Amino acid sequence: MFDRYRTPVKLLAVIYVSLAVFYTTKTLIVSPLHDCISLLLNLRPSNPTSTFLNAPSSSYISSQTTKPQHHITSFLELKQSQNVPLTNVSSISPYKASSFQEYLHLNEDLFISKAFSNSLHPSKIIPFFYRATGEIDAEDITVTTLITSNRFAVFAKLVERYQGPISVTIHVPNIKTSISDLLDSLHALYTSSPKMSLYVDVHLVVDSFGRQFNTWRNIARLFARTEFVMMLDIDFSICTDFRGALRGNKAMLNKLREGNSAFVIPAFEYVRHEEGLDQATFPRNKQDLISLVKARRIDMFHTSWQPGHNSTDYPRYYSASPGEVYKVTMYQSAYEPYIIFKKEGPPWCEERFVGYGGNKAACLFEMYLSGISYYVLADHFIIHQNHLYDETARKPERKFNRKVYTDFKEETCLRLLKNYHELGVLNTTKGNNLQGECRKIKGFSRIATQLIST
Repeated sequence: MFDRYRTPVKLLAVIYVSLAVFYTTKTLIVSPLHDCISLLLNLRPSNPTSTFLNAPSSSYISSQTTKPQHHITSFLELKQSQNVPLTNVSSISPYKASSFQEYLHLNEDLFISKAFSNSLHPSKIIPFFYRATGEIDAEDITVTTLITSNRFAVFAKLVERYQGPISVTIHVPNIKTSISDLLDSLHALYTSSPKMSLYVDVHLVVDSFGRQFNTWRNIARLFARTEFVMMLDIDFSICTDFRGALRGNKAMLNKLREGNSAFVIPAFEYVRHEEGLDQATFPRNKQDLISLVKARRIDMFHTSWQPGHNSTDYPRYYSASPGEVYKVTMYQSAYEPYIIFKKEGPPWCEERFVGYGGNKAACLFEMYLSGISYYVLADHFIIHQNHLYDETARKPERKFNRKVYTDFKEETCLRLLKNYHELGVLNTTKGNNLQGECRKIKGFSRIATQLIST
């Protein structure tokens, strides 16, 4: 009697067991796993154009609008209507908080204050006050630089000449009577040329502290949207197409990707001040440059301070064959060339330096100690556009920073020595620069022995 029901019962039992297994798997395994994966993925912003925290997520990145992004009106109205200092303004960035910030309960100001914690505070940093509208190749080279309002005209020439991605930090003195005029001038500059809005990302620093050069350099580098960057001072004219040469050379591009190499673009200046004022007259190929060097009209940049650039080995540069790339073998701690390197990986510029003297050399020093080798592109060069210096400020600031740099070198040597020893890389190629340079510090060998033995 029960035989005719046996098969349907078996079938229902199988279905029930299958549904139970499915429900249990989904509830106890699949859903938690899915939530976990979603959480991990959401730690990275999903929209590569929605926030300054994003790194390039594909080969090309385009901006979210075809118009220059700025908010001068809201910026000024917010300050004037609420009558609060700019350092307390927290809602003037055009980009909303990312998932990263939301999960960690970090607002933008807190995140940035930690990122630049060694700088002078209070300070308001506004990433992407203007954001370039052009497409950006992740493996392009972004020129990172810094300017004040008296360098707007020179910056416009750099943009026209380079015609590639530029990340610039602009200092805005927190002076109520002049900030409106400065922002109006910046708006006029940014809208003065299609190339400006096509290539340039602008980041503002609003505070009462001048000449925080390394902080400004770090800001421009942090918010660059390509994998490779060039650290450049604004008063230099780009004379040759080193960008095309590097991107078209597979071997050199691989060196950049590895992150252990930086390429030096040799720097020059006119001997007579008046000859170096007009970039339109500067040579654009090495043959013309050498002719001017032989005529003693052009020389190494800052000849009066040989340690700054002589590690580039200018005699070798002059005699180098076309296409030659040679390694810097005479490094010393005052060396401060203009370099192209990988954005992520190398140390950041030490922000305790304020004012003239030692700031850029400190950047290059820590990079060198970290294991980065410098290579000179012997077909290429940049030339300084001459201008007068404020010697009243430079002399005391250099004296102060000379002391800071002495302490910084010793601290950096000790810190990296301990780090590399514990990682087991001190006696590898990565530790060669560290050992060679730090031995020059008086008494360092004794201190190093004690540190390693503890």
